[in-house]
Amino acid sequence: MEIRNIAIIAHVDHGKTTLVNSLLSSSGTFRDNEAVIDRVMDSNPQERERGITILAKTTSFVYKDTKINIVDTPGHADFGGEVERIMHMVDGCLLLVDAFEGTMPQTRFVLKNALENHIKPIVVINKVDRPNADPLKAVDEVLDLFIQLGAPDDMLEFPVVYTSALNGTSSYDPEPESQKKGMDPVFETILREIPKPIADKEGPFRFQPALLDYNEFVGRIGIGTVRGGKVKVGDIITDIHHDGSTKDFKVMKLYTFHGLRRVEANEVESGDICAIAGNPEMNVGETFVTPGAINPLPLLRIDEPTLQMEFGTNSSPLRGQDGKFVTARVIEDRLYQEVQRDVSLRFKRIPNTETWSVAGRGELHLSVLIETMRREGYELEVSKPHVIIKEIDGEKCEPYEDVQIDVPSEFVGDIMETLGNRGGQMTDMVENNDQTRLQYIIPSRGLLGFVSNFLTLTKGYGIINHTFREYRPMYNHNVGERNLGVLVSVDKGPATPYSIEKVEEHGTMFITPGTITYEGMIVGEHRYPVDLAVNVTAQKPQTNVRSSNKDQTVVLKSPRKMTLEACLDYINSDELVEITPSAFRMRKRILSTPERKKFDAKKKAEDEALREGNN
Repeated sequence: MEIRNIAIIAHVDHGKTTLVNSLLSSSGTFRDNEAVIDRVMDSNPQERERGITILAKTTSFVYKDTKINIVDTPGHADFGGEVERIMHMVDGCLLLVDAFEGTMPQTRFVLKNALENHIKPIVVINKVDRPNADPLKAVDEVLDLFIQLGAPDDMLEFPVVYTSALNGTSSYDPEPESQKKGMDPVFETILREIPKPIADKEGPFRFQPALLDYNEFVGRIGIGTVRGGKVKVGDIITDIHHDGSTKDFKVMKLYTFHGLRRVEANEVESGDICAIAGNPEMNVGETFVTPGAINPLPLLRIDEPTLQMEFGTNSSPLRGQDGKFVTARVIEDRLYQEVQRDVSLRFKRIPNTETWSVAGRGELHLSVLIETMRREGYELEVSKPHVIIKEIDGEKCEPYEDVQIDVPSEFVGDIMETLGNRGGQMTDMVENNDQTRLQYIIPSRGLLGFVSNFLTLTKGYGIINHTFREYRPMYNHNVGERNLGVLVSVDKGPATPYSIEKVEEHGTMFITPGTITYEGMIVGEHRYPVDLAVNVTAQKPQTNVRSSNKDQTVVLKSPRKMTLEACLDYINSDELVEITPSAFRMRKRILSTPERKKFDAKKKAEDEALREGNN
């Protein structure tokens, strides 16, 4: 049976996972009586809730006696490292572009990876039935992008298919009326345009894991493409490490993919995508070969983390009242388990503490891990994320990002002022029908805390996309810290309507009556740039004098709802977010009000002395 290996790449929310749904259904992979949920590839609960692909997944189906392996890739910049490695597993890709939105920052990012690895692209213009869609304009934007990225001339004549993945229709024609049920135009284009896998069938076995999975029974599982020979369960093969050293191991399990299932196999031929278990110490980018045939494949580049934060055991007065896993040992075990499958994640324990420095590819990358641990029953506290500074040629450098913002034109002034204060440099501005698209290059730390502020600035109408660009010399400006102070509780107990009514005169509340609070917990935002200690637990004084308004109900303003990402964006470096299975609370690192005031006064004096010394 012939094989084709392809990836689906696109900007987030352009319909990759929905298209895989349609391809599987149209190929007859599902039984007639099989219940198929929407976005079947998004198996992780957070993927379904967030509407994004977080974990790369492989599926396959058979069309006209050809097995087609499809890898559904993440579309968000934080998971871009997986996209790069997946390019080494496949020989072609479907570049998916929204017929209305056209090319976006992530489209450039994923296409650049495909072209650098000489991957043959098929352009799929999706959502052609969307109101105001312009499929031909989207094709022109893709062509411009190919030219900008320096694509070779033979790739500029790329094949194009038009689809509505949601409806399960496709055609070779851009007109929505030409759409017909089924995905045959996509299938036929894959068979015609995508080359067979580059593999030496008669040679020795060669395989390189591009992705990792983890199973507590068999340990690490390497997923990749067999580039030579074949492999059987029970074979002894050699693992060539990155440093050139070798280690033999026995193949315990082999898996291939069929539909949505990982299927155990006894033997896998060259050219097929499979998963191998048996070496608990395997790493991405190593080469597995037949013993004696030491011929390693080129190393794969693994994206280094750009952002780090502290994870610690929960030290609040409410510790252990909610979670099942609260000790340092179980948290460290869980982090170890995570780095077995996520090669872009790093962690190390800070000596003599119950705190770990955890580094990842971005805020979403780390917040997904935190949310996963919270749902599993862990309690922990985390710090404000901060960028990782590198020293390049003796100079301190920080990560910079490309930012694309689409906003109603009335908000452009506020956005430009805010990004300017955060070290952003505008590279382009285009206005069209009262909508403006802004292009910026900005230090990554300038985006910390900006996203939640951005939604407020644009009243929810703005769209922001960003992707890592490069490391540059540090921008000497204090960006990423919140300007306003917070309202901090001075007592422990449930918040009362009587107290909240008085406190909300000083700013915006984050809590409702009945919320259990403790000293040092952040309960609201102050309207001025200084913190204010407040009492939200006081009861209304009881007297024996009847009041004329005794029976009036206290009417409170609606509190600001804070998601996990909003909390991580919001806190400053002297604050933490307490995470439990049922809640997350913002708090000060130093809970005691008198001790915190002494510390703040000392720090202020040190900062003033430093400024005077510099002057």
